[in-house]
Amino acid sequence: MHRLSCLLLAAGVALVGSARGDDKPVVVKLDKLSAPVPAEWKKEKPSNLLRTYQFKLPGAKDHPDAELAIFNQSLPGADKNFPKWKGSFVVPDGKTVDDISKTAKWEVPGAKVDVLDVSGTWKYKERPQDKKETLLDDWRVIWVIVDEKDETFHLRLSGPAVTVAEHAAKFEKWVKSFK
Repeated sequence: MHRLSCLLLAAGVALVGSARGDDKPVVVKLDKLSAPVPAEWKKEKPSNLLRTYQFKLPGAKDHPDAELAIFNQSLPGADKNFPKWKGSFVVPDGKTVDDISKTAKWEVPGAKVDVLDVSGTWKYKERPQDKKETLLDDWRVIWVIVDEKDETFHLRLSGPAVTVAEHAAKFEKWVKSFK
């Protein structure tokens, strides 16, 4: 019985130790900037080679999860990227793409940050050059360009509009926490 107690105690210590190891925050590193992600964002293996990091963010009640994808070595500048990203949305009759989108500029130490936030029907492509696209209704995508001196990164938070709305404030706070 003593031996069984020792084995159970050792197993308990091992489980606690591994749980502590899993609690270590994931830190996203861009070029010179870094920031730990919130604990509820689950790191995933990037689905393709264009992605440096990929995370799953919990879905809103009765809605699918959102995805955060981080790409490096991207084209710098909102003027080069925002028009094509806006073009990936279906514009409803009687509206313009600017009616379904908004832009912002944020400051982080050592980098300029441009933000594009679009809601509606997204013409999703797995990779930019893919011919096949999937129409995703009531979707929201927040693109962020982090333009450091030597490197540009794109962050894309995408998912059902209601799910992205639940994560938008925390996502903004996280991006602004890069140092």
